[in-house]
Amino acid sequence: MFSLIRSRTLLSATRAPARRAFSTNFPVLQQLTGNGSIPTVKNFINGEFVESKTDKWIELRNPATQEILCLVPETTPEELNEATTSAAEAAKSWRKSSVLARQRIMMDFQFLIRQHHDELAENIVAEAGKTFVDAKGDVFRGLQVVEQACALTTQLMGEKLTVAKDMETYMFREPLGVVAGICPFNFPAMIPLWMFPLAIAAGNSIVLKPSERDPGATMLLAKLAAQAGVPKGVLNVVHGSVDCVNYICDEPRIKAISFVGSDRAGEHIYTRGNANGKRVQANLGAKNHAVVLPDANKQATLNAIAGAAFGAAGQRCMALSTLVLVGESKEWLPELAERAKQLKVGYGMDPETDVGPVITVQSRERVERLIESGAKEGAKLLLDGRGVSVKGYENGNFVGPTIITDVKTNMECYREEIFGPVLVCLTVDTIDEAIELINNNPYGNGTAIFTNSGPSARKFEHEIDVGQVGINVPIPVPVPPFSFTGSRGSILGDMNFYGKSGLLFYTKPKTVTSLWKESDSTHTRSSVSMPTMS
Repeated sequence: MFSLIRSRTLLSATRAPARRAFSTNFPVLQQLTGNGSIPTVKNFINGEFVESKTDKWIELRNPATQEILCLVPETTPEELNEATTSAAEAAKSWRKSSVLARQRIMMDFQFLIRQHHDELAENIVAEAGKTFVDAKGDVFRGLQVVEQACALTTQLMGEKLTVAKDMETYMFREPLGVVAGICPFNFPAMIPLWMFPLAIAAGNSIVLKPSERDPGATMLLAKLAAQAGVPKGVLNVVHGSVDCVNYICDEPRIKAISFVGSDRAGEHIYTRGNANGKRVQANLGAKNHAVVLPDANKQATLNAIAGAAFGAAGQRCMALSTLVLVGESKEWLPELAERAKQLKVGYGMDPETDVGPVITVQSRERVERLIESGAKEGAKLLLDGRGVSVKGYENGNFVGPTIITDVKTNMECYREEIFGPVLVCLTVDTIDEAIELINNNPYGNGTAIFTNSGPSARKFEHEIDVGQVGINVPIPVPVPPFSFTGSRGSILGDMNFYGKSGLLFYTKPKTVTSLWKESDSTHTRSSVSMPTMS
């Protein structure tokens, strides 16, 4: 029922067997009457989908075909102000709603997401290029955070203590007011669902900016949230790029910003937002290492590495992009290359596809440039995925699985986050050297070790300076009862995403000390001495 993409722009008679049909009756996009009748994405302000009055538009293209799917507005300053005003007005009453009322809305919201799981995933395939299976996982991991928001009644319980005769101190957490979220392209459903469900469940209103490269899933989620009962103005969605981001950083009514994306953007948002007195959490780049010891289960390890390195075309902040082979495990590289060769590159709705396109032509060119830089600096291309052509999708942004060996830490392909289906491989002699190598890298998002040795695993988990550690688990992203705990150069701010820390980010503590004396029921003489709490 729900889809943002017109079927005629995606389907053809020759390709239909490999694709699913897209329906056309979702009212977020509007068919224009100009050349090509290109749909436009609307803003979602005060509970309504509103056509932007901007004269600046961003083309959104299918990464597998280069077809223009729709136009995304550079939201005007007046429209941004309207969204914030709507959020500020809604926050006045929303903050007074009961936790139980907000919990019921979150329960209805998660039900609607489950109902429209496939439609959300189809949209992600079209706009972001993921495989359908991976896109469903994108939605599911976000849904888990909505489920966390359904447990709000226990998570927001306060504390109370009798501190003296007739005197009590208690603490509870209050919403901040208006908050904002700025999302990346690589998880069009999961990252928005990291942000706005917890924010509004805690009693805030939010101005959310999805990526201009694939906003469709967020718009669909906004529609479902409204159907679940989220009041008008509590959730607002705006679009744009630099000007929109700077508005969010500068607008005084916005009290906090949650951001996931690149180093450059994150550092700008963190610095500018903090300078304006805002609370900011910013998840940045990564260089995630996997250490393989010779005693690891060989077949399971090779399968795990291939999936984690090349899944989602390597466009995950937790992608396993760097392999550290200890001792004799370096002899496993030819078998790893054979597994990578078996992965099929293609369009995401083809059920046989393992690796879809990267998001843009510019992304593909950057990935290919970094592959070439490795070769120029003395590394070896064990498997070169450049120049892949997919029949029927010759214009797609495809890069095949690539393995670069004999990499050194001073090479550009090691220093940079490639964000493509590229695995760089280094070799060391001992686990101590592997730990030192990883700890010397500036990033601290995730790491993994593959071993059958308990002592080696324990040594690794305690000595490694990385926030998220996997033991025989290639992508150790915690489920929402815990928090996403990237560290060092991968995060700015002192509160993490989702879990308990995520809820603390969207609330502030208040303590109250109350005195109700029994003796006040009769007339007594006023005391002018300092209370001693005794």
